Amino acid sequence: MEKHPDLPGDEARARARSRVLREAIEHHNYRYYVLDDPEISDAEYDALLRELQAIEESFPGQRDPLSPTQRVGHAPLDRFAPARHATPMLSLSNAESADEVREFDARVRRLLSRSAPLAYTAEPKMDGLAVELLYEHGVFRRGATRGDGVSGEDVTQNLRTVRSIPLRLRTPAKTPAPPRLAVRGEVYMAIADFQALNAARLSKGEPAFANPRNAAAGSIRQLDPRITASRPLDIFFYGVGETTGHRFRTQWEILQTLPKWGLRVNPLIARCEDAEEAIRYFDGLAGRREALPYEIDGVVIKVDDLRLQEELGTIARSPRWAVAYKFLPRQATTRIRAIEVSVGRTGALTPVAILEPVSIGGTTVSRATLHNQDEIDRKDVRVGDKVLVQRAGDVIPEVVKIIESKRTGKEKKFRIPDRCPVCEGVVERSEGEAASYCVNAQCPAQVRERILHFASKRAIDIDGLGDKIVNMLVEKKLVSNAADLYALEAKTLAGLERLGEKSAANLVAAIKGSRRPPLGRFIHALGIRHVGEQIADILAREFGSIEALGRASEDELTAVHGIGPEIAGSVAAFFREVRNRELIRRMEKLGVDPQAPARRGPGTGGPLEGKTFIFTGALASMTREEAGDAVERLGGRVGATVSRKTDYVVVGEDAGSKAARAEKLGVPMLDEAKFLKLIGR
Repeated sequence: MEKHPDLPGDEARARARSRVLREAIEHHNYRYYVLDDPEISDAEYDALLRELQAIEESFPGQRDPLSPTQRVGHAPLDRFAPARHATPMLSLSNAESADEVREFDARVRRLLSRSAPLAYTAEPKMDGLAVELLYEHGVFRRGATRGDGVSGEDVTQNLRTVRSIPLRLRTPAKTPAPPRLAVRGEVYMAIADFQALNAARLSKGEPAFANPRNAAAGSIRQLDPRITASRPLDIFFYGVGETTGHRFRTQWEILQTLPKWGLRVNPLIARCEDAEEAIRYFDGLAGRREALPYEIDGVVIKVDDLRLQEELGTIARSPRWAVAYKFLPRQATTRIRAIEVSVGRTGALTPVAILEPVSIGGTTVSRATLHNQDEIDRKDVRVGDKVLVQRAGDVIPEVVKIIESKRTGKEKKFRIPDRCPVCEGVVERSEGEAASYCVNAQCPAQVRERILHFASKRAIDIDGLGDKIVNMLVEKKLVSNAADLYALEAKTLAGLERLGEKSAANLVAAIKGSRRPPLGRFIHALGIRHVGEQIADILAREFGSIEALGRASEDELTAVHGIGPEIAGSVAAFFREVRNRELIRRMEKLGVDPQAPARRGPGTGGPLEGKTFIFTGALASMTREEAGDAVERLGGRVGATVSRKTDYVVVGEDAGSKAARAEKLGVPMLDEAKFLKLIGR
């Protein structure tokens, strides 16, 4: 190793400096992992770690087994040794509904001969791998998996590599760590890290993990700790087993004390005065589930008083004093009956698996996206395969993996056709593109999808213009693009199936009523690739008219805050296309007049001057465009992507990945109530 320029010149100074560095690194680990409040940058932390590594390399006598540099240093194992738990790690009985939680509460109070409400703790049920860590005199000695609850596998060397696990406990004067502590937690992998890991594995031809829980469990059970160290693992602690020298009175006290010793606890825990409050906690957490950066599969509800827990005891291998209130499942197994190809508004061909219907998350799923041919090939999906299907929030169900052990040999491979299944036009795939495209711009499927997008609620919002009406208009050749909508007459529509005179008149009135849309919605409605609602709003505020946007060069577009080269190139290419310019001109002749937003934003000297906001999910009290206007009226700016420079992320219902990224980067998040308060409403 290259000699560090600031290395001490003798052993004594090296000893003193290495002690200072270890204490500093442990302190910053505590600030980062437990308090979620770092005091230094990642670069400054790395510099401390490199200096300590350099000292230990130059002065081997200063190496300490508990040094943060020594998390990985053991040879691969042949097998895991068994590890017996001093007290069993019990499994939990499940509740599938609020009524079952109420039944649990009634049963507990009956066993205790109590009529008064009982206090409970409510904790997110992490979807990971349960482990127990043993600390003796504050030093991490052994780590084991749950196993069968009585005995697990000794995975000490692998758990040492998880940076949020302290190798030595903190010992505050008021609450010193006990001489012996068996603490229990859940090792997990964040969703973004799981996705990155799977992408890397697939790029190397390795099989993908089915979900973050499998990835975490597979990583901890590696015989080579170096592999575990390369995986982005984390942990939350939730309870204790054997403890000497310290007595807890309540579960809540445990959860409040563990962080003082440097052991991470989920910040979303709550103490509930009764079962009804625990049910409300579950409902609130279910609404936030999609925005969390990690997977949870329910809420663990525990009697808070440990003396009452002891009185209640256990039945079989489950405690009578706790229950796991589970969310509806996100995954299920089923069989692929067929694979069909759908054609979108851009001409992209998307393979769709037609499934034997299966219930996921309370919804019957019979179709799942296969994305593109590369994904089909990577996962080796075939017609007839038994597959694992996943549905999360509003995301279209997708095939996660095949279950190869269920193959019979009768399964059939699938290829996207060379001709469009709708118009029989030529299908092409450009270099560097994952998708294949029908090149016929007049393909009925593309026409239909473009018009549906144009008229959709989050674009122009034409009431009454749904799938069936649009299909009929395209089939009858009454419309071939969005401009044709504004030339429709009630007398023409009145003779069509499903449309009487009144319905036809109402539809024409709705179309005419949409002729003065906000500019941002109009830009979004045009269906420019990579331009969603938020990007469209940014472009509307920056350029102020469709004419100015159409004249903008790629350099001018890229100069706009939140617009990258890919978006700029897509917008410029759209307006270079003659047919697109003609479409806009024809709409103008038919009376379509997009309304420019008021030019506000930075420089107005408002209370939000210099602050950047990102919106994700739907707000109940206003549209995102209205929310953006409110921010700009107060001097703020609306951005498109979350970064460390973002000041606030406003999280509505059905929030997407932006909320998860905000939590990962530590960007402040506001719910709708807090946002309204901030803007003075």
